[in-house]
Amino acid sequence: MRSLSDYTLMVEEAIASRPYASMKPEGLYAPVAYGWQKGGKRIRPVLLLMAAEAFGGRPEDFIKPALGIEMFHNFTLLHDDVMDRSDLRRGRPTVHRKWDENTAILSGDTMLTLATELVADVPDNALRRVLDAFNRMAVEVYEGQRLDMDFESCGEVSVEDYLDMIEKKTSALLGASAKIGAIAAGASEEDCGLIYEYGVKLGLAFQIQDDYLDMFGDPATFGKPIGGDVNNGKKAFMLVSMLERGGSGAEALREAMDIPAGDLRVSAVRGIYKRAGMPELCRSAIERYSRESLKALRKSSLPEQAREPLERLVAKLIDRRK
Repeated sequence: MRSLSDYTLMVEEAIASRPYASMKPEGLYAPVAYGWQKGGKRIRPVLLLMAAEAFGGRPEDFIKPALGIEMFHNFTLLHDDVMDRSDLRRGRPTVHRKWDENTAILSGDTMLTLATELVADVPDNALRRVLDAFNRMAVEVYEGQRLDMDFESCGEVSVEDYLDMIEKKTSALLGASAKIGAIAAGASEEDCGLIYEYGVKLGLAFQIQDDYLDMFGDPATFGKPIGGDVNNGKKAFMLVSMLERGGSGAEALREAMDIPAGDLRVSAVRGIYKRAGMPELCRSAIERYSRESLKALRKSSLPEQAREPLERLVAKLIDRRK
């Protein structure tokens, strides 16, 4: 039985073999290579390969669509970093800082087209369903990003609205990764739906964990400055949960968010979160969505042995530190 590191190594080797770093014009393709070759958890392509193998496929036959999913993910990061004006990604300067914003936009556009080409490399009898799943996911990701941007200028956002946003922006991609792997391997419609739900619930747990790490993670391992969401006015899980509770804690949080962006604001908000038990609330939500992810997986027709790598992935992601 393959380990998670086996799947990750397959993806890393395939990424290293792609020629983008040496393609011309250099100003277009060098940022493409820079944007996806260094680091990252490779969760999405690994999930596609794991789902394909669980349903009887050979992972080696689905490397290209897995790379397409990873290329799409990194395309969104290039554009997100421009919109968020982020300086660091995975511990390195973002593309728009290393080059410029126009380069990040154009190279990101190129990555989207390359991603679509790669994802389409599946058996003919699965092509239409794969592209339908990919395109639906892409639109949901764009909707989620738009909501995320809108939330920055909203006074307050409900927890329900926040969860809807991250389900589109983050979870839809994990769900589609699993579903595309299942479709390509010939899984039934019912199983494709269940593996999609598995990925979506895993994505919710993953994003709430990311929100937690943004405030309480170790900057040496997290790969970007701690408190970025707070300093950028992002509506993350702990913030919307506290504001929805109301009371003195919510008022203190509003006052802390009026502090100019910087370490003082982050420190003040972190202290408020600790006193209000927000880290524990995050852990409870992460565990709940992880259970729901596993419940969907276990309702599928997959035997226990085929499910095991997918179950290990859930455990790994909810215990991560970066």
